[in-house]
Amino acid sequence: MSGGAMLCRPGCAACCIAISISTPIPGMPQGKPAGVPCVQLTADGRCRLFGLPERPAVCGALQPEPAMCGDSREHAMAFLSALEAETRP
Repeated sequence: MSGGAMLCRPGCAACCIAISISTPIPGMPQGKPAGVPCVQLTADGRCRLFGLPERPAVCGALQPEPAMCGDSREHAMAFLSALEAETRP
């Protein structure tokens, strides 16, 4: 990559499904387990909370990068699922 920020792949939403979120989300007060789609995920793979203060900090901190996103949604799901498994106690 040449210095610019990578953009999310439209409709991917791997990060909204694969990772767990331990903080409250509107509609999911206990957070969400890994592998479960966030209740704030739209049918077209977008976040209803994007840019809003209610969006969990972990979501805003997770930025797309080539190693994580790869060249497909399947790659991103596998990468994030493996990362989630490695970081579980």
